[in-house]
Amino acid sequence: MNSRIMHRLLMLPVVMLVVSFCVFVAVRHLPGDPARMLAGPAATQDAVDAIHHRLELDRPVLRQYGCFIHDALGGDLGQSIESRQPVAREIARHFPYTLLLGLSAYVLALGVGIPGGLAAAMFVDGVWDRIFMGATIVLASIPNFWFALLLMEWFSVRWGLLPLMGAHSLSSLVMPSLTLALMPMALIGRMTRASMIAVLSRDYIRTARAKGVDLLRLCLRHALPNALPPVITVIAMNLGSVIGGAVVTETVFGWPGLGHLMIEAVRWRDYPMIEGITLIAVLSVIMVNLGAEILVSRIDPKRRQS
Repeated sequence: MNSRIMHRLLMLPVVMLVVSFCVFVAVRHLPGDPARMLAGPAATQDAVDAIHHRLELDRPVLRQYGCFIHDALGGDLGQSIESRQPVAREIARHFPYTLLLGLSAYVLALGVGIPGGLAAAMFVDGVWDRIFMGATIVLASIPNFWFALLLMEWFSVRWGLLPLMGAHSLSSLVMPSLTLALMPMALIGRMTRASMIAVLSRDYIRTARAKGVDLLRLCLRHALPNALPPVITVIAMNLGSVIGGAVVTETVFGWPGLGHLMIEAVRWRDYPMIEGITLIAVLSVIMVNLGAEILVSRIDPKRRQS
């Protein structure tokens, strides 16, 4: 296990280098010219060329990439084209909002998905199991933006219970968290149910039940710990979709996180900002998956022995 973790750590710079190069080249093929957008539609070509030179966009792409990597290794992700602020500072200012939103959404998804999947596995093919499976299909199928607009209509416009947009208080976190938790809640619930059913069919579980061990105690103390490793893996692998969902959710609710910042960066063709946010997102996914693998190795007896 230690060799696998060491291999992941050694591959991290390679992965980041490949991702950074792909993103660096891809964003420069986006339609639109950031220099023209800054200069305005009535600006002369000389003014646009001057902005190109100031932003160093007139250099060859490989030379631009080399300068970007050199500065990034020193912690400098460049300067935002739109705000003219350091990209690292802008990301540091918006990242806590995205972190708070993601953590609250995952707490909600875990708090509903794991108990719901556990109850469905305990009473498989029962009424609750059918209701739960139908609910997870519906939750996984609902588009985030549609559900967000529905929450805004009922809880803000009609009832006035929650703030419509922004991040003014903790109550502003309720609707974005619920919206972002939809997909992981369904996936975690279904995986918990499937993993629990597989564990409950093992011989030692049947033997314990034959001896009269209480079903709830058997599930919580013996079955659930052995069913958690696949669930943890799904949670870690789903982080990428949560980050993608955060872009839509933060935009709809005006939540000042990295997703909202990314939309603005794409709108302004802010190359340094797009590259910086993408690198942070990729690094977050890699580190969370690495942490999940370490956690699974500690929980799963088979992996711990290997």
